[in-house]
Amino acid sequence: MRRALCVGIDLYTIGALRGCVSDAERMAGLLAKHEDGTPNCDCRTLKATLDGKGDKIGRAELRKAVKDLFAHPAEVALLHFSGHGTVNDLDGYLVTQDAAAYDEGLAMSEVLKMANDSKTEEVVIFLDCCHAGNLGNPPVANNARAMLREGVSILTASRGDQVSVESDGAGLFTSLVADALDGGAADLVGDVTAPAIYALVEAALGAWDQRPLFKSHVSKVVPLRKCKAPIDIVILRELPALFPVPAEDLMLSPECEATCEKKDDEKHKMFCKLQALNRIHLVVPVGVEHMYDAAMQSKACRLTAAGRYYWRLARDKRL
Repeated sequence: MRRALCVGIDLYTIGALRGCVSDAERMAGLLAKHEDGTPNCDCRTLKATLDGKGDKIGRAELRKAVKDLFAHPAEVALLHFSGHGTVNDLDGYLVTQDAAAYDEGLAMSEVLKMANDSKTEEVVIFLDCCHAGNLGNPPVANNARAMLREGVSILTASRGDQVSVESDGAGLFTSLVADALDGGAADLVGDVTAPAIYALVEAALGAWDQRPLFKSHVSKVVPLRKCKAPIDIVILRELPALFPVPAEDLMLSPECEATCEKKDDEKHKMFCKLQALNRIHLVVPVGVEHMYDAAMQSKACRLTAAGRYYWRLARDKRL
């Protein structure tokens, strides 16, 4: 079982926002299903809309929703919060609609405690708010030691002393995370993981932009969503058959090519698979630029470093 809670607060008395509800809606839409339409997470959304007709999200309501998310065992529990964040000498806070001086909202340390105490195998927390990087830092201590139990990962829009920005009616961080979940961070078998999402987000933000933060304590990486793979996994599983010795070149011949008068059907089928592997940079021709030229000139092709990695996965039946 997988659960996700997506929270977006646009309506604040301290300063309205305009992208948080749409952030929550997009995240919930992506997490509810894998790309092929099969169910993924059982999603709940809390949305405080600018027209005042949405959910009331005070500290008590947010605390209960987060507590419910982590209350029962699950394979994955995912929390996404988009709204205001603040920090003081004691803690960082997810700002709720009833925020007041010295009572800003739900403390990040409380969120982390609920995550750490939960029986959920994997917990992933996305925070698109200012000062979100404080989650995982000890309160009343300005250091970077993350207090996470095994199985917890945190991705935040900014570090503890930074603000987050909106872009085109949505949070910049959430827009990048959503693009990653939508396939931008998928690997060659279509899996989207938290580390891959962070890598995409981090690369997209420049040195002068808000800097995302990733904290994780895991012994395995669990896919958060499955997208369409760029290659048929059956071909990946055939790598050991195509390259019996991964470090050795594989000789080609004109008979591999469909345009050759002496085309060999079996060699052509093999060559089509090699071309598919070449398109995703697992196989490269030797001495020429294109696989076609390698075949027509009776040259060779070989596995790249990434190709040898997937060769080992296929050999060990991990694909």
